[in-house]
Formats: sequence, C-alpha cells, structure tokens
Amino acid sequence: MSVTLGTPLQPTAFKVLLLGSGELGKEVVISLQRLGVEVHAADRYDHAPAMQVAHYSHTLNMADPTALRNLIDTVKPQLIVPEIEAIATDVLIEIENNNTATIIPSAKAVSLTMNREGIRCLAAEELSIPTSEYRFADSLEQFRKASNEIGYPNFVKPVMSSSGKGQSYVKNADQVDAAWKYAMETARINQGKVIIESKIDFDFEITLLTVRAKNPNTQSIETHFCSPIGHQQQDGDYIESWQPQAMTEQALNKAKEIAEKVTTALGGCGIFGVELFVKGDDVWFSEVSPRPHDTGLVTLASQFQSEFELHARAILGLPVNTTQHSIAASAVVYAGVDSKNLNYQHIEQALSHPDTDLRLFGKPEGFKKRRMGVVTARATNTEEARHLARDAAQKITVKA
Repeated sequence: MSVTLGTPLQPTAFKVLLLGSGELGKEVVISLQRLGVEVHAADRYDHAPAMQVAHYSHTLNMADPTALRNLIDTVKPQLIVPEIEAIATDVLIEIENNNTATIIPSAKAVSLTMNREGIRCLAAEELSIPTSEYRFADSLEQFRKASNEIGYPNFVKPVMSSSGKGQSYVKNADQVDAAWKYAMETARINQGKVIIESKIDFDFEITLLTVRAKNPNTQSIETHFCSPIGHQQQDGDYIESWQPQAMTEQALNKAKEIAEKVTTALGGCGIFGVELFVKGDDVWFSEVSPRPHDTGLVTLASQFQSEFELHARAILGLPVNTTQHSIAASAVVYAGVDSKNLNYQHIEQALSHPDTDLRLFGKPEGFKKRRMGVVTARATNTEEARHLARDAAQKITVKA
C-alpha cells in the first residue's frame, strides 16, 4: 500500500500531534516538516523548542485526561507522538482502541515505558532478559527493607521519571532515608514508588538505537540497528556521547537480540533508545525509550539519516537507512545559571574547527544543570571526536 502525504495547512494535510516539545521533539518536527507533514506541538509551557518550528503549538497539562482528549478532538491528527512521561496514557489507549489515531509506537509501548515497573517486569519476567537485581518499594519502610536485600551500593529511581530526576546512588544504609526523600520530591511524576537496582560491574553503557520500520515491498515490519552509541552520564543525565562504541562481536549480537526482543514486544513503528550495560561479552538490559534518545543527538553528525529522520520516516511508513558515515561525538552545553532570556557567546570560537557543529535548543528558561544546547564533532577516532566536542562546548558562555 502506497504512503500518501498531503499539503500542510490544506484540507489534504497529514497531521502529526507531538505530545512534549523539547529539543528531541524539535528535531523530529524539522524532519517531519521536510516531508510535508503538518505538525502540532504540545507542552505544559509556552515557547518550548519544538513549538518554535511546528505549524501550531498548544499549551496544556497533558496529564489531564479532559484537556488531552479535547486537544486530540480539535486537531484530529493521523499520528500522535508522545515525547514525555507526563501524559494521560488512558486517553491514548482509548484513542487507539477506537482507531481515532495511531499512537507512536503503540499505546502499550507508551504506557509500559513511562513506568519503570512495567518495562522492567516485561523485560526480566516475561522476556527473561538479563537485568540487574531489583525491587520495588512504595513506602519508606519497604524501601529500607528492599535496600538491605539488594545490598550496597545500589541505585534508586522513581518509577515515573527520566533524565536522572529523583535518582540517587546509595552507598550505605545511612543514605537510604535521604534517597527516598529526594525521589519523592524531585520525580517528574510522583507515583510514590521507586525501583531499587543492584550495581552491575560493567565496562561501559551503550544506547542501541533500534528502528522498527515497514518494508515497502512486503509491508512487514523489520528491525534495523544503528551503530552502538557510548555515553557518559552524571547524576543519571547524559553529558557526552560517541558513535561507534567499540565492543566485541558477541556482545553486539547479544545487544541486538535483547533490543529486538524488547522492541518487538512493545510493537509499532519508530525508533527506540535501548540502554544496555556491557562487560566483555556479557550484556544486561537497563531501560528503553520508545522515541529518539538524548544520547542519539550524536547521529546528527554521524549518520546519513539521524535518529530524528529515522523516526520520522518509520512512523510515516517510509524506508529507513541506519548507515553511519562518520565517527562522531556530542557534548552538552548547560545553562550554568537559573535565569530566563539567556544569551550565548563565543559561538564563533566553538565552531572554529571545521568538523564541529552546534544546536542551541531555544529553551525559554535555563537552570544551572539544564541542557540548553549540544555540540557535535567528527574525527578519525572517537577519542579525538570526544575531545573536539568537549572543547567546543566549553568555549560557549551562557549569560543572563
């Protein structure tokens, strides 16, 4: 069956509603715009990055079922693309069941992956995929007990959060109460529940970008993989990434097997960011996002089709190409201040090397550790690319 796309702002328009309008969504919007798709970007605050490049923007509490349902009824999109956790997923399930619109990649995937409990139980218990040892706790008393059972050190994460929000590294029993308080106060969505994970002795962590896309000849969904992406995190949030990450052939094959199992179980089409721990030939599943991944910003410099172009093509039913053409790295630019109306200086110095590039996200408000931009760099090896990206990012000065 042939894919038909119309003309934006006309009766023939093919409409996509983006729920969440951060920097990753912004790049998805740009990719969709290039294919002539009419894009509606929604978020909880005005002037979010993706809103700045979409045809229409909508500000609302997407966790409010009535507000979300009214927006969908008004826009009447063909595709709904969730980009954040704070969404009334019951509405998406209802929309999918009624065939009102297609949820990307599926309502099941969105619901499961927005809750660490759901996705961990799917991977470890239903699919028998290797993971760290884990427990769940919904009270301080349970949390203390679970921490003692898991042992120290361990990691604590709210079941409904991302980008390190509410996450702690607990070294001993004396830090347990403070970790619980931090999780309850800073989670993006406080469900009053956390996951406690044992620490795995791994060599490195990767993101394996996994694309489920239709074969245009057979119409069957096939799985494609990008080259593995290595990354460094700080307090649960990525600060730099590089592609490719060197690993053994056996470990890479295991990583692909795990990623294909998880993404097939979730269903639908689109890109998935599958996070994995690797030690030698051994691989453990960590998490999965059913959307472009922040560490995948490096693909803007490394691949013929970035993760954003791959996502746009896959959700529209178009062919994809995951080929990497360059060794590349990315490094984050932080605001460094808590302020609005920021200025960015020394950009010319940051871009003085011909193999560097920059994305400033256009976020209307900065916080000290809020990601405001990213530098990408190409080189002949990953260490050189990482050095170039870090050096360029450090040259940029952010001022209120």
